[in-house]
Amino acid sequence: MLKPRTSGHAYIDLIKRYYHGCNTHDVALMMSTFTDDVVHYFVDHSAVRGARALANYWSKVAPKTQANWVLDHALIQEPEAVIEWSMSWVPAEKRESGEVELLRDSEWYVFAEDKIAEIRSYHNNYYLHSPANAELHDFDYAQRGYRLIN
Repeated sequence: MLKPRTSGHAYIDLIKRYYHGCNTHDVALMMSTFTDDVVHYFVDHSAVRGARALANYWSKVAPKTQANWVLDHALIQEPEAVIEWSMSWVPAEKRESGEVELLRDSEWYVFAEDKIAEIRSYHNNYYLHSPANAELHDFDYAQRGYRLIN
């Protein structure tokens, strides 16, 4: 049985620093992990573009849901990394009770200049289930050579 990889590469360390910034709402720390033109693609809303915009996004969203991320496993093939993560959080529907849930995700990272240049997040959040959330918003699948239905 394989043990999850959670250390041993600079990309893993960088992602863990990024998550620490998300978990502590530290805008400067998050920004230090991104290229200036970083893009984060999501399946449930439009992409967030730019280091300051992405750091500000997480510093506002994370406290609302009491989100806390942990890197659970990583695969590295430079200049990319693919990870699995888990996030403990409190959905809006459960804020009154404070019941914590665990959400799991897979993300693809692209690195440039030893920083995060792109994140593609493929989470399937039960509360955001919608046919519109079947693929990344704003991602140019055709330009990247991905399969399309004609």
